[in-house]
Parts: sequence; C-alpha cells; structure tokens
Amino acid sequence: VIWMKFHYFKMLFLSFLLQLGKEGFHKSHHFVYSNGVPLFIGSEKPGIGGELLIGQKVKPNYSVYPKGQGSGLPSWVAFDKQALCFEAYFQEDVPQSRDETYRIRNCKIYFYLEDDTIQVVEPEFKNSGIPQGTLIHRHRVPLPPPNDDQFYNIFHFNINQQMVLYSRTFTVTNCDTFTKNFLLKLGVRLNDPCIVPDDPYSSLRKSMKPLRPYERHYTLKQFLDHDGKVLRFYCFWDDRCQFGDQRELILLYYLADDTIEILEVTPQNSGRDHVPKFLNRSKLPKVRHMVGALISINFPSVREDFYQDRDLTIGGELNVWGRKVIICDCDEFTKEYYRSKYGIGIPSCCVPGSAPPYSGFGTEEDSLSSCQGLLLKPPQKDFRKFMEKDSNVLTFCAKMVTTDPVDKDRVFIVSFYLSDDSISVFEPPQRNTGVQGGSFLKRGRVKKPGQELFKSELSEYFTAQDLYVGATLCFNNKNFQILDADEYTFNYMDKHPEEVGKEWIFLSRGFFESSLNVPPTNTASQICSFGGLDVV
Repeated sequence: VIWMKFHYFKMLFLSFLLQLGKEGFHKSHHFVYSNGVPLFIGSEKPGIGGELLIGQKVKPNYSVYPKGQGSGLPSWVAFDKQALCFEAYFQEDVPQSRDETYRIRNCKIYFYLEDDTIQVVEPEFKNSGIPQGTLIHRHRVPLPPPNDDQFYNIFHFNINQQMVLYSRTFTVTNCDTFTKNFLLKLGVRLNDPCIVPDDPYSSLRKSMKPLRPYERHYTLKQFLDHDGKVLRFYCFWDDRCQFGDQRELILLYYLADDTIEILEVTPQNSGRDHVPKFLNRSKLPKVRHMVGALISINFPSVREDFYQDRDLTIGGELNVWGRKVIICDCDEFTKEYYRSKYGIGIPSCCVPGSAPPYSGFGTEEDSLSSCQGLLLKPPQKDFRKFMEKDSNVLTFCAKMVTTDPVDKDRVFIVSFYLSDDSISVFEPPQRNTGVQGGSFLKRGRVKKPGQELFKSELSEYFTAQDLYVGATLCFNNKNFQILDADEYTFNYMDKHPEEVGKEWIFLSRGFFESSLNVPPTNTASQICSFGGLDVV
C-alpha cells in the first residue's frame, strides 16, 4: 500500500512539473452528430492542450518553404500572387466515335505557393466541340487513395512524371523558368522534359480545309480608339452610259468599324427626287458574285474582301455594287489622318466635267465656255501675262526636216510670242531657189501633234519650254528643226531659265553653223536680213 501511494504521488509530481508554465488545457472534440447519429471522429485529434497522444504523428497542412535571407514572413505573405506553372497533358478515351479512339488534351497546372492550392486550365480552341477552359478550380487537391486524407504539396511535383488528380492521370511534360529555378533552390532534382504525343484527330483537323472558316476579330479597341472619327471623300459616279448624267456623291468611311456610307448630292432643279442615302452604312465588298440582275449569292467557299482605309485614294475607283465610283477629293481631317498614319500627302483632284466632245466649230475654249452656262461668255485670258510679256518675242532660225533637195535648203524664222504663247513662221525670200518666200504659218497657238480632234478635254499647245536649239517641231504636218536663235533670245533665256526650261543649256551656235553649212559669221539676224525682215 505504501508503495502504491508513493508511486501515485510521484506521478502527480511529474505531471505537475510537466504542466508547469503551461497555459492551454483544452480538450479536442472527438464526437459529432451526423444525420442524428453520434460518430467518433477524434482518432486524429491531439490530446489535452494540443499535445500529441502516444503513436500520433504530425501531418503538415502546408508545404515547407525555404526562408529568405533575413525574412521570417509567413508563406501567404512571402509568396503572395506567386504560382508555379507546369505543362501537362492527359489522354481521354472516346468510345462513341468512329473517327478517333482517344484524344490528347494539353493543359497547364498552376500550383499556388501561398496556400498549396492547385488549378488546372485547358486552353480554349475554336470549334473544338468539347468543353474547355478551367478543368479543376483552384483548391487543395487530395492525394489518390489510400492517402486521400492528405493533400498535394510542392514536393509532389516534378517534370516527366504522372499525377492523379481526381482519377484523371496527368503527365507533366515541362515547366517555366520561374518554376524551374524555385524547385532547384528547394533541392528538387528535376527530370528531363518529355514530348507531348501527337493527337491523331487534331492532325486530321489541321489537314482539313473548311468551306467557310469563321474567325473572330476583336474590334473593341478599334471602336474605343476611333469612335466618332469619320473620313469624308468627295466622289462622283459617271452614269452617262444611257440617258444619264454625272452624280456627285459623298463617301463617309467610319474608322470605328470599317463601314462605308454614301450620300448623294442632289442639286436644285435637277429633276431628281431626293433620296436619303445612296448606300446604307455597311461593309463594302470589293468583289460581289451576282446571279442575274438583282440576286446576289454568298458562296461559302469564297472569302469576301472588304474595302478599308488603305484602299481609298484620290483618283482611285471603287466598285459599289457594280457602279464605278471615282474619288476626287477629301476634307482636311482625312488628309491629316493619312499624313499621320501612312506618311503621305493627298493632293486634290478635279472632278471631270460633263462637257460634250468638241464639235469642230470655233476654238475648243469657246465650245467649252458655251457648255458652262446659259449666258455665253468669251474665254478669259491671262491679262496680266499679256501686259507684262507683250513686247517679248523669242526668235529662232529653223530648217525643214525632209529628204526633198529643194525643201531641205529652205530657211525659216520661228517667232514665239510670250504674251499669249502663239507662234508664227516666216520664210525669208532667197535668190535662185525657185521658192517664193513669205508667211508660212499665221500667228496663233499651235497644237502638239498626235492628239485626238473630237474630245472633251482641252488640247495641249506648244510652250516656250518646247523651243530650244536642236528641238524638232511639227507645224502643218511639216517637221522643223531649230538651229539657232538671235542675241535677244539668248539673253532672255539666261535671265529667265524658269520660263524656258532647262534645255536652253544645250544651245550652241556651232550646232546651227554645222547644220546650215554657212560661214561662221552668219547668224539668225543675217539670215532674216536676206528677206528684208528686221528681227527684234
């Protein structure tokens, strides 16, 4: 009895020593009611005050992380918003398909360092026909049985190994650089990366060419950047093929969604009904497949190409549902837009007039002025040029370019009047030639050869830049070659090179003297004096 009392007091004293300084004496909850049935759940619970019972082992709730130098922060602070990324795939059986028996699906496994949670995401592909995206939402994933009471931690991950997540086997193939460096610092020996096997059905889909591939274009950024910005072009439609006229149009290009709207400018007393729009706002295709006159069909195998801002240029043509529309001009905002985006300047283009072709009566300027209004007005002349250049006449010496022995020795005086760009040709009389001299071409503007007579555009005439020593001119279907000029012409060319062009640099009197075979002392003034003509 004495021994039992001694042993009892000894145990009390030892327990007193063990509990000396201890503050927690709480007991773990070992029983719980589930659906009205009492259950024992305390086999893994610790003893009094949180102390482990005999035979119990500590199971860590989270992974063990290497502490940083001089940092004792908890993991949810030190590794906030940091995750390890692993590339993986799993094989899925397809029993109810004749085209494939299995499918290889690639995915990414994210392991969040702050709380050991795992997330599995599969990249989404268009027209895949299977649900993709997040396969496993972020949470702590338990280990496969019989260790399903534990969870995956960082030491369960490695490259070129298999992991079972909810009865689905994932094969980890590779990881990113951050994950690789983090695992190496933990002392984990990484395996070599492996290759993802080919999916036979995916290879078959890549080789297939769909009739009408649908692509999604993200236009939200374009809408936010260019909302309210509209390019304005001035254009016209030539509808004069059969009892029509020329229509003036305004083309509006909306940068927010690449749509085009065309408005018609209806002048007063035109006899036409005013319509609100020539073309409703929509995307304008470049080529449209038409069947018949009013029926258009969308062919599935044809991919339509629509007009964009880079296709709209001054002078360019647009196919607006079979109508030829020509762009002539644009506003200042449009010019600044092309200058800032493409670095090009847009010049203005005149709208072609609706004047009929030249009839042959009178001059072309008179005929054109009669079509511009009800009251006939004579064509306006450059009065300032007439007053300043009235007394300025350029005189040249020329000969006829021909193989006729009589005509090739004839000498002509070509006078160009700077006041109105008119030309006159005079032939000085020469003795014993058998040719009577005199006026060869009356003063007037001379058209350049090779132009159509009956046309709507004005003809081109000879100017002062076309007359220089060595030039060949055609007057009345006769070719003349200029040989020399008088002193006044040479001096005027030296003082006004911007009016006569750059060809005057090649003027030389040696060209005239060698071509005419006359003594070196002869000049144009001396030749003119043969016929009694005074050269100014």
